Amino acid sequence: MKTLAQVMAALKKKGTSQTRKTYARHGAPATMFGVKVADMKTIAKQIKGNQALACQLFESGNPDAQYLAGMVADGSQMTGKQLLLDTDRGEIAINLRPDLAPNHVGLVMKLAEQGAYDGTIFHRMVVHGIIQGGDPFSKDPARRNEYGQGGLGLVAAEPSDERHSAGTVSSVGVPGDPNSDGTQFLVTVVAQPGLDGHHTIWGRVAEGLSVGARISETPVDAEGMATERVEIVSVSIRDWSPPIPPPFTTETVAELATYRAVLETSVGSVAFEFFPDRAPEHVRNFLRLAAAGVYDGMAFHRVVPGFVVQTGSIPSRTTPLSEEQRAVVVNLTPEFSDTSHVKGIVSMARGDEEDSASTSFFIVTGAAPELDGIYTVFGRVVDGMGAVERMESAATDGETPVNRIELREIRLERN
Repeated sequence: MKTLAQVMAALKKKGTSQTRKTYARHGAPATMFGVKVADMKTIAKQIKGNQALACQLFESGNPDAQYLAGMVADGSQMTGKQLLLDTDRGEIAINLRPDLAPNHVGLVMKLAEQGAYDGTIFHRMVVHGIIQGGDPFSKDPARRNEYGQGGLGLVAAEPSDERHSAGTVSSVGVPGDPNSDGTQFLVTVVAQPGLDGHHTIWGRVAEGLSVGARISETPVDAEGMATERVEIVSVSIRDWSPPIPPPFTTETVAELATYRAVLETSVGSVAFEFFPDRAPEHVRNFLRLAAAGVYDGMAFHRVVPGFVVQTGSIPSRTTPLSEEQRAVVVNLTPEFSDTSHVKGIVSMARGDEEDSASTSFFIVTGAAPELDGIYTVFGRVVDGMGAVERMESAATDGETPVNRIELREIRLERN
C-alpha cells in the first residue's frame, strides 16, 4: 500500500483520462493512483476527520481526489445534517444524503458555510414540476443572459439507484459531461422519473415542499427563465431535528373518548362521538386528519338510500392537499370489532385490501349486517341525523349526488 505522503504527492498530479473515464462510468473507480479503492478507504480512515484536507481535495478539481475527499470527510459531520434554504418565499429544509453522494454533500456544505448560495436565485422552473437554483451568476441581475452557466465543473457525478420522487434534490451539470456538476441544483416538486440516472441525487426535502411548489409558479419567459427574482436569502447547515410525534399519539383511550367531531355540511351539522376502546388507531388517525384540515372542502360523493352516505375522498377536495396534510394521510391496519353496522354508525371505507383504509368514511343510514367484521367501526352520530337524512334524499346519478353536498369543515370539540 502506498503511504499517505505518496498519495498526497499523487494528488498534486492530474488524474489520467482513464481514471476519469472509469469514474464517470462507474461512480467509484476500482483504482486511484494505482492503488485499490479498498486500500484507499484504509488510508481515508487514517486521516478521517481532517476537514481541511477534505476541502483541499475537493478544490483540486481532480475527480480521484474528490472521491478520496468523500471518504476522508468525517461521516459524523455530514450524516444527520440539513441544508436550510431561507428564501424570500419561505423556508425549505433539505435532508443531506452523504450515503448517496458524499462528494456532492461535502461540496454543498462547504459552499453553504462560505455563503456561496446567499443572494443567488431560483432562475429556472417548470410549474408544479421542478425549480433550479444555485448559480453564482444569478447574484447579479445584469448577468441574466448567463444564468445557468455558473458554478459548474466542481465535482464529478456520483450515480445511484435513487429515484427522483417528489422532493428530490439533485445536481445540475453540462449534459454529457459527468465531471461538470457544481453549485447548481434542482428540486423536484413532483416525481420526475425522466431525470433518473442523469443527475446526482444528494438530498431530499424534509420541510417546505409547498414553498417549492409556490416558487415553481413564478412566471417564466419562452426559455423557461424566471421573469421575477426568487432569492435564496441565506443557506445554513443544521442538525436534523428529531421528528415531532404526530398529534393524538400520546393520548390515552379515555382521553380520546372525550373528543367529538362536528361536520359542517351544506345541508346542516352532524356530530359524532368516537369509539377509541374499539378502534384506537382509527380514532387517532381521524383526529389527525380533521385537525390538519384534510377533510375541509370535500364532498359527500356517495349516497345510497337506506345504506350509507360517504365522504372523505381526496379527489373531491376543492383544493389540493398541502405538504403537511399529505404527511398525515396513511393506510390503516384494520381494527374490526363486534359492533354492528346500524343506523348512525360511522365506519371507515377501504378498497379490496383490508389495510387500504386511509381517509374515506361513511355514515350508516340503515341496518347493514353485511358490513360487520369487514369494515372498522370507530364512531356514532350523536346529533344531526336530520342532516344525514337530507343527504340521503338528494337526487343522484347512480350513487353520485347530482348537486354537490359540501363537507365544509370538520371541527373537533372536547366534552
